[in-house]
Amino acid sequence: IMAKKIVHLVFPQKLIKKPVIYSMAKKHNVIPNIRRAKVTQTIGEVTLELIGSKENLEKAKKYLEKQGVKVEPIVGDIIE
Repeated sequence: IMAKKIVHLVFPQKLIKKPVIYSMAKKHNVIPNIRRAKVTQTIGEVTLELIGSKENLEKAKKYLEKQGVKVEPIVGDIIE
């Protein structure tokens, strides 16, 4: 069963140039779809749609948080 989750990510300055979304997607077998992004010299904000199993979506979220990314759920975030 595939689930879909939409999250708002806030990246600290030190992570802006790192391929965090790519690494998360590859490591946890989820498909990222960038819906909106705003990146400046000091902060990166991305609205991301993630598709994968519920278990993998949870692992992907934990991975992002562990890297130092702030993960905020967007209301009505899980659609199956």
